[in-house]
Amino acid sequence: MPEDTTADPAATEDLWRLRRSIDNLDTALVALLAERFRVTREVGHLKARHRLPPVDVAREEAQVARLREMAGRAGLDEDFAEEFIRRVMAEVVRQHRLIAGS
Repeated sequence: MPEDTTADPAATEDLWRLRRSIDNLDTALVALLAERFRVTREVGHLKARHRLPPVDVAREEAQVARLREMAGRAGLDEDFAEEFIRRVMAEVVRQHRLIAGS
């Protein structure tokens, strides 16, 4: 949908400022996820070396509970936070299984 070109110039500038902030935050999120996956791959190699299972259900559930609580305190939707972290964890487990199989 095209932008309304009749908007107040100050509002347009505010919009672009906010969008630049969003772009910066998205960049930071990607960098943080990349770092998280770098560390979890190290965990996967450690688990593989010591023949530990790729999934630690108790750890996952504790993490979900902790992150739901943090999300609630931060004013975020707890269900969204859980869905997000479970997706991240699923990718970690997928990577750990690949590492264990190699």
